[in-house]
Amino acid sequence: MSPGHGQDEREPEETVWQGKFIAAKKRGKWEYVGRARGIRAAVILPIEDGHVILVEQFRVPLGRPCIEFPAGLIGDDDGGEDEEPLAAAGRELEEETGYRAGRLEDLGTFYSSPGMVSESYTLVRATQLEKVGDGGGTEDENITVHRVALDGLGRFVEECRAKGIGIDSRITMLLMPHWLGERE
Repeated sequence: MSPGHGQDEREPEETVWQGKFIAAKKRGKWEYVGRARGIRAAVILPIEDGHVILVEQFRVPLGRPCIEFPAGLIGDDDGGEDEEPLAAAGRELEEETGYRAGRLEDLGTFYSSPGMVSESYTLVRATQLEKVGDGGGTEDENITVHRVALDGLGRFVEECRAKGIGIDSRITMLLMPHWLGERE
């Protein structure tokens, strides 16, 4: 047995409840949430000319808007089960932000909050961006697009917080140089 493994890993996984997109699960003492039907996500890091493209949208679990990277589910449309992460990322980027990427690069698989959620996502860097539409998401999304200078990201985040807007934890990836004193 590897270090850190315990009795719970040997217990069978039990699905306590499942909806269309998520499932509440239990294994031993652990309770956690996962994506239903093996659905995966793509999170897009759109960077151009020292700027990042972020989205703001209302998130029901938070009860307020949240600043995030553009993102979406891979293969969530009927018949899209075989969709590739880069194709989903390109589709979601254009749908949410109105930008089309000339280049999409798979940066690997990451886990959102591994102590509570089994969800993984593919992080995709989008470059060579071209504005081709307004963005805003689908008819049931109300997405605001923000083009933010990387050297002003810390100020932008603080201004959003002051307005009561939530900040997705993945934004910390871009704030690390600021917090480490490497960027204003």
